[in-house]
Order: sequence, then C-alpha cells, then structure tokens
Amino acid sequence: MADEENITIKETKKKSGKRKPLPMYKVLLHNDKVNDFGQVVKVVYQLTPLKKEECVQRVTEAHETGVSLLLVTHKERAELYEEQFRSNIPPIKVTIEPDE
Repeated sequence: MADEENITIKETKKKSGKRKPLPMYKVLLHNDKVNDFGQVVKVVYQLTPLKKEECVQRVTEAHETGVSLLLVTHKERAELYEEQFRSNIPPIKVTIEPDE
C-alpha cells in the first residue's frame, strides 16, 4: 500500500509541475587565529556575492563573536562554498548547517 501511495504522490507532482523547494543551509564563517583579517575579507568578497562593506561586517562579527552567518543557500551550493573556503591557503573555517 505504501508503494502505491508513493507512486501516486510522484505522479501528482509530475502532473502539477510543482517541485519541492530545495532545503536551505546556512554558511557560517568561524574566527581563527591563523588568517589575517584583511585576507579573510578579501576571500569572502571573492567567493560570495556579498558587497565589500557586508564582507567587512561579517568578518568583524566572526572576529568579535566567534562566528558569523555569511549567507543562506541550497545545500549543494553551501557545500561548494565550504569546499572553496577550505581550499584557501591557509584554509578559512566555514561550516554549513540546515536553516530551520
């Protein structure tokens, strides 16, 4: 019976053309004792769609409080951001978590 219900749900979604929205994830910047403040601002500016002033604000917040929300996006893009920041030399600590 459960399989029949799943098939019906899938068919209904196909017919209606509506897709379930992608789950959203937070991209969080963490303070560290390795990276220079200016370098972090530069990398955040290069990798995200944030304006320069927003980058400075986010990096300042991470520096003062330990963590700052950079942006919210779908999971795949959040994972890409996390990987790009990790690829920086030295790595910049960014984590992702579900946006509830």
